[in-house]
Amino acid sequence: MRRGRLRLSVIIEPGRLCRLQTHLYLKGGTSPAILSISSPDRIDLITDLLTMSSESANEDCIGWAARDPSGLLSPYKFSRRALGSDDVSLKITHCGVCYADVGWTRNKLGDSKYPVVPGHEIVGIVKEVGSNVDRFKVGDHVGVGTYVNSCRDCEFCNDELEVHCVKGAVLTFNGVDVDGTITKGGYSSHIVVHERYCLRIPENYPLGLAAPLLCAGITVYTPMMRHKMNHPGKSLGVIGLGGLGHLAVKFGKAFGLNVTVFSTSISKKEEALSLLGADNFVVSSDQQQMTALGKSLDFIIDTASGDHPFDPYMSLLKTAGVLVLVGGPSEVKLSPLSLIWGMRTISGSATGGIKGTQEMLDFCAANKIYPEVEIVPIQYANEALERLIKKDVKYRFVIDVENSLK
Repeated sequence: MRRGRLRLSVIIEPGRLCRLQTHLYLKGGTSPAILSISSPDRIDLITDLLTMSSESANEDCIGWAARDPSGLLSPYKFSRRALGSDDVSLKITHCGVCYADVGWTRNKLGDSKYPVVPGHEIVGIVKEVGSNVDRFKVGDHVGVGTYVNSCRDCEFCNDELEVHCVKGAVLTFNGVDVDGTITKGGYSSHIVVHERYCLRIPENYPLGLAAPLLCAGITVYTPMMRHKMNHPGKSLGVIGLGGLGHLAVKFGKAFGLNVTVFSTSISKKEEALSLLGADNFVVSSDQQQMTALGKSLDFIIDTASGDHPFDPYMSLLKTAGVLVLVGGPSEVKLSPLSLIWGMRTISGSATGGIKGTQEMLDFCAANKIYPEVEIVPIQYANEALERLIKKDVKYRFVIDVENSLK
């Protein structure tokens, strides 16, 4: 069938007969083929059809979406909300792949709002700004992380910890946007976000490498700063060497810490030591290696999502040592004595506020800290998610949106 343009018209006749006429102008033609649908007392139906047609005509964003809990992604067209006076519209160049993308595309949390367009490690170039925007201009390199709005009035928003907003931060995808629509993420051509939730990517920092910092990076950087892990000479343990763990190692070395990596796989030893610069590598199932490190660490960052024992790691902490959990095991079980003896602490942490995220981006640029990534086209997204589930990635997938999404 030849492509063409569509015009709809409503004719209201005596006796409340409502007729919808569809005028289809075939490409190259001037006379329409007319389809008429008549329905008494169904003006509401016709209005709905017209609304749907109008929305379809404004589908200016292309992306990839999951339509059901299978999580299978495929091309999808949709509308972004109109640019507001405080908004920034950016062309997306890259988007990192996070395990959250698996969770919501496959309805692991039971609240997925299909169709789901995933992606919350977004970087791109500003293409338009609202009339009140003064922090960004067209052409700037900008990032968007895990949330795109918050109440801006609670104690946490006022403290620039928007991720902990009392009313709940609005997630970058699968949340409810300011206009009532469902937010859709970075597996798409562009996005519109309030300027407060946009981050400046330093000009000298490669956009494709910046993407993982907006979730994986800030998730480990935030607790490191909160617990003062940036003091040179201190000792840090990192459990797990995936997307989050490898950045914890890089931050630790940049802070001047002595870093030990804990993993269940000996195959990761060489990269941990030579590529990432860790000082020590321990196979966590080796009781002798674990015992030898007793009471030797000031801090531990636990990035492991699989279930694992906690008492063996708590015994590695010095007096007043801190273990921070940023992974997602199904449960946390430990003996109270692991906390009481040695005055130790176990803490949790999410991502971070906008201020802290900007500080992290600037720190990475100044210290040449770059995530280890595998750049893939959007057409590889389904395979990337499957490989992520199997932990078959070193160490973060990044989708080259600009060059593959057409």
